[in-house]
Amino acid sequence: MPDWLIRGAAHIWRPYTQHALAEPALPVVATEGCRIILADGRELIDGIASWWTACHGYNHPQIRAAVSAQLARMPHVMFGGLAHEPGYGLAARLAALVPALPHVFFSDSGSVGVEVAMKMALQMWLNRGETGRVKFLSFLGGYHGDTLGAMSVCDPEEGMHGLFGPALAAQHVVALPREAASEAALDDVLARHGREIAGIIVEPLVQGAGGMVFHEPAVLRRIRAAADAHGVPLIFDEVFTGFGRTGHFFVGPELGVLPDIMVVSKALTGGTMGLAATLASPAIFAAFHQDRAEAALMHGPTFMANPLACAAANASLDIFAATDWRAAVARIAAGLRTGLAPLGGHEGVRDVRVLGAIGVVELAGRPDLAALKREFLARGVWVRPFRSVVYLTPAFTIDPESQAKLTGAVVDVVRDYGKKRLF
Repeated sequence: MPDWLIRGAAHIWRPYTQHALAEPALPVVATEGCRIILADGRELIDGIASWWTACHGYNHPQIRAAVSAQLARMPHVMFGGLAHEPGYGLAARLAALVPALPHVFFSDSGSVGVEVAMKMALQMWLNRGETGRVKFLSFLGGYHGDTLGAMSVCDPEEGMHGLFGPALAAQHVVALPREAASEAALDDVLARHGREIAGIIVEPLVQGAGGMVFHEPAVLRRIRAAADAHGVPLIFDEVFTGFGRTGHFFVGPELGVLPDIMVVSKALTGGTMGLAATLASPAIFAAFHQDRAEAALMHGPTFMANPLACAAANASLDIFAATDWRAAVARIAAGLRTGLAPLGGHEGVRDVRVLGAIGVVELAGRPDLAALKREFLARGVWVRPFRSVVYLTPAFTIDPESQAKLTGAVVDVVRDYGKKRLF
């Protein structure tokens, strides 16, 4: 065990971790491609691309070179009153990708990007003189981040945030409009409470950390129609779904269902460092473009548009432009379907589903997550199940042999799942 791990273990506060129960974290000394290299020399195939961020694999030479060059010139400068090419160039590129949302606000993480989107919607109404629009409408199963505003629009019973319910702003949370009854329920809430709703927020096609739950494009069209009918801005949280993960570069724009505000992060920098962008329509921006100073958007992260992060993001967009990432995602999807197929109908498995470079095995019980993680580690793969979901979201650059090892490990562990009483 490395000395730095021993010295720091008594002081570090780990994410989503009960320190009274948790095993020590695994010491990582390097990453390369789709592999994590541990201090003891073991190499793990990463099945989740570091929480879905490392879409091009780790340590991509093109991103590394861009960040190194930027580091030599200017690692950071405040964005208040100053401008730099990496940030302005990135904003123009994102706007070109989504012409309907040409106004780009940078922040540090997906959760903060969601907070910015919510503040845009809230302040838009305030700038228009409507003070009663103080709530949001979101959907059961949704997850939008760990900061307080983002938590308030997550599923209220969701395990990570249910404890904080009394401290969070009360919002309207309804079922996704998958069929006529839930569509009518959505319309009813908007009809009764529309004058207090500042915006609607949804994860398009996949509710990620809420359980990797998929829905059809028709659901988004129903939500867009409801938002239009009641004059409420629509926010798409594409923090997880953006940058090709579902097979669409951005879900909403490629499906022709345009939001008024869209949040992207995670894979924006290719997994190199934290950065988020909140994109807004001209109508949203117009509410802030006034001759009153107090009408300006009241938000400004210290490391907003960090040049290193923007350089990484620009390099990542260059890689997307130069590679056939759609073919890579299609190949991964085919491999996931084939590799996970043996678990379809297996005892203890509720569902097996694949969308783009997302493979999900939903278990019927409540598993012993620590035991499952140990089983995956013993097979040389890094897979982090949560709740009742075992999922794979590998890098788009993963080779077929490594992907087969991932799916094989999932099949083996789930098959052993009942025998070893892991759930």
